[in-house]
Amino acid sequence: MALKGITVLELSGLAPSQFCGHILADFGAKVIRIDKVGHLGPHEQLLGHGKKSVSVNLKLQQGRDVIKKLSTKSDVLIEPFRAGVMERLGLGPEILTGINDKLIYARLSGFGQVGEISKSAGHDINFLALSGVLSLLGWNGKHPTPPCNILGDFAAGSVLCALGIVMALFERTRTGKGQVVDLSITRGCSYLASWIFATKDSLWSDQRGRNLLDGGTYLYNTYETKDGKWMAVGALEKKFYDNVLIGLGLKEEDCPYFSENGFSIFTRIFKEKTQAEWIKIFKNLDACVTPVLSLEESINSRSEDFTANTNTHLPLPLPEPRLSQSFGSSPSNSYKSPLVGEHTEAVLLEAGYSKTEIKELAEQNIVYLSQKSKL
Repeated sequence: MALKGITVLELSGLAPSQFCGHILADFGAKVIRIDKVGHLGPHEQLLGHGKKSVSVNLKLQQGRDVIKKLSTKSDVLIEPFRAGVMERLGLGPEILTGINDKLIYARLSGFGQVGEISKSAGHDINFLALSGVLSLLGWNGKHPTPPCNILGDFAAGSVLCALGIVMALFERTRTGKGQVVDLSITRGCSYLASWIFATKDSLWSDQRGRNLLDGGTYLYNTYETKDGKWMAVGALEKKFYDNVLIGLGLKEEDCPYFSENGFSIFTRIFKEKTQAEWIKIFKNLDACVTPVLSLEESINSRSEDFTANTNTHLPLPLPEPRLSQSFGSSPSNSYKSPLVGEHTEAVLLEAGYSKTEIKELAEQNIVYLSQKSKL
């Protein structure tokens, strides 16, 4: 596995930091999730697959000392807090990289580490809003529409942070030194929109829902079928458009390329057949026409791309990208999320604590041991 031998401390937080650790675990890193003392809700454990859980009370100095000790033998630390929180805990990058100068200290936050807004609360919708990206999403003449939090939290946050960590690990092979990876989800959203910024005055306008790739043309849109399902059309190029017309039973004179009546014509014809009928029609036509599938339908159509999941009723997607020499995690018990504190004893023993010391820490509520981890 590509990241075998890399140890990651992931301070428990919301989805962005969880999925960042999830990516690293999928590709072989040993990810130790630092949980709060007590019970985590079900949504806080859904991205715990393949991780270990150590439960530490960071409100106490002795708990913070545990993090310092674990940091000495770790390659990466991921922290999900607003600017200044780790410094107030005495666990800022200056402290931890001073203890271990090889440590990659990853800071995954909504607004970064500098500026007045860095200490403000926010969610995916706020990061998208300030990045300029939210203004692009939605229909013409309607209000900006927030998407699922995949775009901000996960793509601009988790994925870019994981990329930054891997780049820092690679640079460490040359310099022998760690560094701070500062990921602002707001900045990340803007970075993902680089192509739009670059083409704003030529291919992309500020008019939401009036562009080629945002639903502003019938050539790149979705259409309801007879059974209330949907088909997606992405036939921007003429060669694909010609095949769409064949599938719809139209001649070019019926609906010329970029026709002003294209929306109404396509809407009417797609409503005449069920989604299953359209799938069959376009199966052998190179037309960029596909069904809009639900999550369950997607799993059923590509079962080889998913693995069993012990935490929810839905299987999980297998890791991506596929590396030819070191494929990501395969279906196994590693896909089960740990109980809070399940690995506290084992991890602390490995870090150099004695069983007596661990028992004392547990008795003082500095660490928590789950039933599976009781001394």
